[in-house]
Amino acid sequence: MTDPKSKYAASSAGAKSEGHTPYPRQEASIVLSHIIFAFIALLVGGIAGLLQGLVRGGMLTLPGGIGYYQLLTAHGVLMALVFTTFFIIGFLYSGIAQTLGGKLLPATRRFAWLGFVLMAAGTVLGTIMILQNKATVLYTFYAPMQASVLFYIALVLLVVGSWSSGFGMIYQYRYWRRKHQGKLSPLFAFMAIVTMLMWLIATLGVAATVLFQFIPWSVGWVDTINVMLSRTLFWYFGHPLVYFWLLPAYMCWYVIIPKIIGGRIFSDALARLSFILLLLFSIPVGFHHQLMEPGISPVWKYIQVVLTFMVVIPSLMTAFSLFATFEISGREKGAKGLFGWVKVLPWKDVRFFAPFMGMLIFIPAGAGGIINASHQMNGVIHNTLWVTGHFHLTVATSVALTFFGIAYWLIPVVTNRVLTPAMNRLGIIQTILWLIGMLFMSGPMHAVGLLGSPRRTAFTTYNDHPDAVLWMPYHVAMAIGGTILFVAVILMVYNIFAMMRAPRGETPYPLGEVADQAEPTPKLLERWRVWIAIVVLLILFAYTIPVIDMVRHAGPGSPTWITW
Repeated sequence: MTDPKSKYAASSAGAKSEGHTPYPRQEASIVLSHIIFAFIALLVGGIAGLLQGLVRGGMLTLPGGIGYYQLLTAHGVLMALVFTTFFIIGFLYSGIAQTLGGKLLPATRRFAWLGFVLMAAGTVLGTIMILQNKATVLYTFYAPMQASVLFYIALVLLVVGSWSSGFGMIYQYRYWRRKHQGKLSPLFAFMAIVTMLMWLIATLGVAATVLFQFIPWSVGWVDTINVMLSRTLFWYFGHPLVYFWLLPAYMCWYVIIPKIIGGRIFSDALARLSFILLLLFSIPVGFHHQLMEPGISPVWKYIQVVLTFMVVIPSLMTAFSLFATFEISGREKGAKGLFGWVKVLPWKDVRFFAPFMGMLIFIPAGAGGIINASHQMNGVIHNTLWVTGHFHLTVATSVALTFFGIAYWLIPVVTNRVLTPAMNRLGIIQTILWLIGMLFMSGPMHAVGLLGSPRRTAFTTYNDHPDAVLWMPYHVAMAIGGTILFVAVILMVYNIFAMMRAPRGETPYPLGEVADQAEPTPKLLERWRVWIAIVVLLILFAYTIPVIDMVRHAGPGSPTWITW
């Protein structure tokens, strides 16, 4: 007689790659549309970032009609919001199709295409508003700076489109669960659903502030806006946004990399638990981005800082699991000595090398995050270039390099082509260029931030103030780093289109399988109602009283400010 618990635990982490069949055409078109759009946004955002860096370094004067803060807004919106969201949704749909039946259901495809069209329309409309200098409010669109109502409508289209994509994934997942009752869902699919649940819950904040505050204010229905409430609702969304970027990178590290290195997933249960913990503790922590703002009780700031540090636990679990996978795989290949397993890792394979370098960079990036979330230390680095350097290590290095590594196998998979040795070498070169560029840019950002150089400012020597003059070599180094990064962007975009013309062949989807000695996965980890209920309770606990206080004691509000 078969033990039900063993049967539940025996389910694979994902579809096996043996017996490879061509990737379905309709699913490939959905994935490719999202990925190509993402890299177009990366290219345009990269141009804005290059010009911005050269201006700040005193190397370039912009022609009339183009403002520094226009470029800064375009760079932030296209890189942080558009590139990441389109790439993530394309990546998640590729794995959902692969692990939940091999094809997407017709209803799922409709959700996916509706989401793509809405997000693309929102991106185009928002970019036009930025380029016309009608939305120079940076990617955080802080009140009381006011953009055109069309910019806020563009944000609505982007968010609602992403909701449609999320609903499609959940629909496919629920259908699979009904057809496979009692079985453990594929690990990739489970992680994808956690990621989209986090996104759906977090974007309620930005949807609320845009629909009920910014749009009525921008069309003149109300004269003032509650600045503290709008910023709080933004950061209710803004911090989970960081983990919306990171969770797909974690998915690659947990599920894809073991297959690429010829190993197995260390623990299915540990991977799922880490994602559940990230879901629980990544949303009710937005106040740690507002530690220096008045109007929020120190008690509630303290509570959310404590919840912020809870996220360290699943991050450390992830690090342990990944390096356990690397070491076990190396030992199985005959590696000897304390670190002999390091030598047998596939360092010349860009599909491993790029994500692994992202993992390594996440160590100092995570340490910087602890500083940002610590009240006293945050007072030192608040609104300085340290903060900019920090998120260029997280999203622009750890996340971006992992996404690049994903692209080097995902595009050959969905186009039924193969990554040639020449393309692989170009990928290694592109990764190294990215690392060098980020070293020259993010390193000086951290250093000059500690010296007091503010973020979000164009070139200025503050009337040749001695302190500001001493900052200039750091700004020049940042400009050099930005130029190297732009070269890497160009090379990455070239590689994307080169892979689409690569020789035809079989490239299996690299889904790892769980190690035989791994402990069974408890059924509790897929009790969605339990975890969603806990998330809701944590959010209500962390935000209800502070938000009520902001509404009851709102003050007169702020009128419109247009500073450009």
